[in-house]
Amino acid sequence: MIWLTWRQHRKQAFYTLLALAALAALLVPIGIAMRHTFADLGLTDCASQLARADVAQATRETCDAGFHRFSNKYGSLNLVAVLLITLPALVGLFWGAPLVAREVEQGTHRFVWTQGVGRTRWAVVKFGLVGAAVVLLAVVYGLGMSWWVDPLTQAAFEGRFGVIVFDLQGVAPIGYTLFAVALGVFVGTIWKRMLPAMGITLAGYIGVRAAVAILARPHYQPARTQTFPIEGEGPPEISRGDWVLAQGIRQPDGELVSDGRIQCPTGGKGPDGRVCGAELGLEPGAYNWQLYQPADRFWLFQGIETGIFVALAFLLLYLAIRRVRRIA
Repeated sequence: MIWLTWRQHRKQAFYTLLALAALAALLVPIGIAMRHTFADLGLTDCASQLARADVAQATRETCDAGFHRFSNKYGSLNLVAVLLITLPALVGLFWGAPLVAREVEQGTHRFVWTQGVGRTRWAVVKFGLVGAAVVLLAVVYGLGMSWWVDPLTQAAFEGRFGVIVFDLQGVAPIGYTLFAVALGVFVGTIWKRMLPAMGITLAGYIGVRAAVAILARPHYQPARTQTFPIEGEGPPEISRGDWVLAQGIRQPDGELVSDGRIQCPTGGKGPDGRVCGAELGLEPGAYNWQLYQPADRFWLFQGIETGIFVALAFLLLYLAIRRVRRIA
């Protein structure tokens, strides 16, 4: 059964490895160039200095200028990152969806399951071998993307929690890829034609990923809040890499007045000559408010999200095995 699985999927494996090698040949030189520029601008030292709370304002301004120069040069690579997050979905489409659907569509499942190989054994061996290959592929992908995207995340104020880059690195790609393949396998046991199975897999993958990222991820841990007055020296610094979920201006009773924030000099006037903030109807004691997740929760959030998708993958594979037993 192991030999049969290899024979059936060796071309897929070859083309997948070829695509991975081509991707590495494209991205590695770019990653090396980014690292050279990062070092030449002195941003390696800046990253460690800005992590301290007692950094001097002059140092902060110099480092921010360097990060800005780096982002101006390489910021367009964020578009490449958008394309790269689709890779787990492609693995699900071309490895997961055809695994059962192609066998049933071509009728070869009847031959296989009457040659002394039970349905359960066939499913467990096939799903297990493909799953192991996918995990290995996802580990290589996750490590490679973590190395490649690291200078971009250090230059961005939101750091590794930034939109898209969180999904590219760490252990999360393992969960995404396993989920995509398991979803494709399960869908293939219900819609027994390969192309519809691939389309439904893609739609389901995008829907679940979006729901988790938007609705669940911000709440893996209770967010922290900080407040600071409307008038005064300015807001306390949010550390680079902290994920700001929401901010606004609140009345003394906590009512949210605006989604933005303002900072007025003590006793200052607004642009129309009135008291600063008067156009918002602010009462004495109104304050700025921020809700955020600290940067040091990155690996905790990665672990939680990976666990969610790995659990979903195992559930889908279990349901797929049950479905295989009932396919005519």
